[in-house]
Amino acid sequence: MSSVDRLVLWLHVAFVIFTIGPVTIAIMSSSRAIRTRNIGVLRYLTLMTRIFGAASLGVLIFGIVLGQSLKELSKAWLTVSMTLFVVALVLLVLIMRDQRRAITALESIERQQETPAPPAVADDEPSSDRSGQDEEETAGSPPPAAAATATAQAHIASVERGRIVSLGGVVSLIWLAILVLMVWNS
Repeated sequence: MSSVDRLVLWLHVAFVIFTIGPVTIAIMSSSRAIRTRNIGVLRYLTLMTRIFGAASLGVLIFGIVLGQSLKELSKAWLTVSMTLFVVALVLLVLIMRDQRRAITALESIERQQETPAPPAVADDEPSSDRSGQDEEETAGSPPPAAAATATAQAHIASVERGRIVSLGGVVSLIWLAILVLMVWNS
């Protein structure tokens, strides 16, 4: 192995360490941010997923360069590894989409909780069966349509959370399979 090949190998390994790990952590941490409705943290994790997901292309690029320089690119295990990596990248795109959907749903819930309830409409004739306490309760409660929308948005965020966790687990297993192929055949 020449010194150029060793440099490319080191770059390949460095990209694996410094991109695959952080993107996996960002994906797995998104679940907690959605569950706790922490939009700021979720935005940050989405940005991390986007940056480190794009940077993980360096793993594929330096892997292809290394395989080509060592004339091993035609081996089946390298083809399988590259195919699995492309599948993982496609799943990362789906995860980023789900993170954005969860952010949108959580922002919608937050906006609905911040909007004040409309003032109570006074009747022309006061009815004798209403008490002042009942009127105060209806004035402070959100309208049924807003509550239903908030519930629907919470459900959407929960569904996206489940999708992120499951797709993140699949991506992690794909990267583990690639690691096993690399170590087994080196």
